Amino acid sequence: MRIKISFACLLVLMMSLPLYAMTGREVMEKSDALTQPDTAKSKILMLIHKGGKILEKEFILQMKKFENDEDKALIAFTRPTQIKLLTHSHKGKDDDQWLRLSSGKVKRIVSSGRDKPFVNSHFYYEDLTSIDIDDYTYKLIGEEKAVDADCYKVEGVKQVGEKVYDKVAFYVRKSDYFVVRVDFYKKGKFLKFLENYQIKEIDGILTPYKLKMELANGKGKTELILKGLKYNIGIDSAKFRKEALR
Repeated sequence: MRIKISFACLLVLMMSLPLYAMTGREVMEKSDALTQPDTAKSKILMLIHKGGKILEKEFILQMKKFENDEDKALIAFTRPTQIKLLTHSHKGKDDDQWLRLSSGKVKRIVSSGRDKPFVNSHFYYEDLTSIDIDDYTYKLIGEEKAVDADCYKVEGVKQVGEKVYDKVAFYVRKSDYFVVRVDFYKKGKFLKFLENYQIKEIDGILTPYKLKMELANGKGKTELILKGLKYNIGIDSAKFRKEALR
């Protein structure tokens, strides 16, 4: 009996070795390696919960990959305003963002202004840029359950460009390395968290049909609900030019 127990313990130890040997960077590399689309177009309902009221907005999001690992994304509101946000994501430096107001005026969002709320929601302009895995240092700080899934918890600290958050914590689902939750820390305090729900595989791409950004104090949240989606379709590159915002 003693031998059987020892052998069982040895098996548990051997099965656990990959977990303890894996670094935070390796976990994030596996997540980064998940299949991504070359283009995407989606219709999204935004629900902003503030002060006991719900503000409803709707927009079309279009995204396209370009050379040099650069992504470009265009958010165009269809109601209640005609605001647009264009983001050019770059590797190794700060992204570029331009906002077109309902009046037609276009203004650049400077890096120091990316900690401001986007259209009065709980998303900052920073939250709408792409995350380049090489812009952060990572540390595996444990395991936790998030969105009903067993996850690796990885701390990330941004090293490149303007730093909006002190640090973030990624909850990476063990089953497939999809990030289901992100905690955001600012000025030494837990500020807010993002959670992904109703995750489905569409054309081989893991896709959340609902996202929630909620304040840590529970006093407000913004939900994004996917109402329509198409991957890897033809999208004219001219749509992502700054001049096209006018």
